[in-house]
Formats: sequence, C-alpha cells, structure tokens
Amino acid sequence: MDAIARIERALGSSLAGASVPGAPPLLAAAMHHAVFPRGARLRSRLCLAVALACGDDDSDLSDAAAAAIELLHCASLVHDDLPCFDNADTRRGRPSVHRAFGEPLAVLAGDALIVLAFQTLAAGAVRRVERLPVLLRIIAEATGAPFGIAAGQAWECEPSADLSVYQQQKTGALFAASTCAGAAAAGGSVVAWRVFGERLGEAYQVADDISDVLSSEADLGKPVGQDGALARPNAVLQLGVDAALQRLDRLAAAATAAIPPCRGAAALAALTLTETRRLLPKDLAQRAA
Repeated sequence: MDAIARIERALGSSLAGASVPGAPPLLAAAMHHAVFPRGARLRSRLCLAVALACGDDDSDLSDAAAAAIELLHCASLVHDDLPCFDNADTRRGRPSVHRAFGEPLAVLAGDALIVLAFQTLAAGAVRRVERLPVLLRIIAEATGAPFGIAAGQAWECEPSADLSVYQQQKTGALFAASTCAGAAAAGGSVVAWRVFGERLGEAYQVADDISDVLSSEADLGKPVGQDGALARPNAVLQLGVDAALQRLDRLAAAATAAIPPCRGAAALAALTLTETRRLLPKDLAQRAA
C-alpha cells in the first residue's frame, strides 16, 4: 500500500469514531469536511517517508503518527480560516468549514480534531507503547506553546514579529514534528531528523508567502493577498520577490543537506524540491529551480 493510501485509510478510521450513533451529526460532518477531500498531505507523507527510512517496524504506529499530524494540520486550517483570523471563504477550492457549517461548529470541529489526533496516536501504539511518551511530547510541543503552531498563530496578535521566528513556529514546528514523529514511530533517532523538518517547513512557508502575493485564488483554492491585507509577516512583502526566492533556495538546500544518510534519501530530496516549488507560479518556479 502506498503512502497516500495508508494515510487516507488511517484518517478514515479515525474520523469514523465521530459518526457513531448518538453523536452530534453536524459536528461529525464538519470534521469530515475539514479533512476530506484531501489536500497535499505533505506533513503526513513526510512522517511516513521518515518512518520508512528508519525501518517502519510497526506500520500501525507509523500510520497513527502520520494521521495525528494531518488531523492537527487540518484543525489549524479550520481555525486559521475563522473570521477572527483570516476570515477565509474557501479552502481547497470549496467553502471553508465556518462558511459551510457556521462559526460555532467550526470552532468545535477544530477543537475535536486536535483531541482526535492524540486519541489516534494512543490507539496506534498498542504494540509499541514504550514509544508513545516520546511521540506525545514531540507532537504536543509542536502544537501548543511556547513554540508550536499555536504560538506561531499568536504572533499575528502581537504588534510585531520576527519573520524567521514566526515561520519556524507557524509552519516549521509541525514539519519538524512530522520528521521527528516518523523517526520515533519506527524507533529511529529523533534528533537526527529535526533540522530537516525545520528547514523544510520554513522553506514551505516562504513558498506560501510568495503564492499569497503573486498567485490567484483559482490556482490555490483559497484566498490570496491575506498577509498584506492583515499586515502579517511575509517574506515577499518584507524582502521583495528576488530576495524571497533566494531565501527559499537557501532553506530548501539546507533542508536537503540535513537529510541523514538513509534508505530513501534521494526520494526525500526530490520531495523537498517538488514541494518547495509546487505553490509557486510557474514562471517563478522555473526561476527558483
């Protein structure tokens, strides 16, 4: 079974628990809407790729870790789209959760997806329960305060923010959790994989910054121009297009250089190149290549 099939199966199994008789059907529908149909699944694919590079000796735990990462990412998108943040009407080319189900259910769906991520992780650790504490710490630290994605979002509420710190927390933290959780799920070295995830996440955020300024809603499936309208840190707005592309190249190169020697290193390097270019308009992707 390929990585996407494994991820979709794990996510489907996790979400099925929200649709049991007696549970609020609209909450379950809102959660499902947030997770399916799929986006790129980049963070969960990264988690599985690292698990495979480290031996993948318990596929159930690796799948659970990948699903937990994806559920947290989807929850962050639900909250990011809310009127109090981006007030985005669309996500992945269709109505955002609060537009489809209303703001109260969107808040609850995001909260429930966060909790479901940890339920999924715990359920997947039955055969390797000794690995669960490390996995819980990795994913919890990447999600909350002081340096996780919640902290990254919180910088948007401050009067000013350092661009690199903001990007490392808002995006890099969950990417680092993806690589570290993949290693931990397979009994590999967590420390060896952290820098790769951090640099890839920061590069991905720079690419997202560029797309927010220069792409269209039709191409991305979500509103553009949000950073400028809301006065948020953005690599293009602070550095200019050419300097932002140079920053993207440096971070992508640093991510590739940080991949430990392993089975599948070439595939991980190719994934880095593809995903740090995927969001860019075609003419800029060619300049950055």
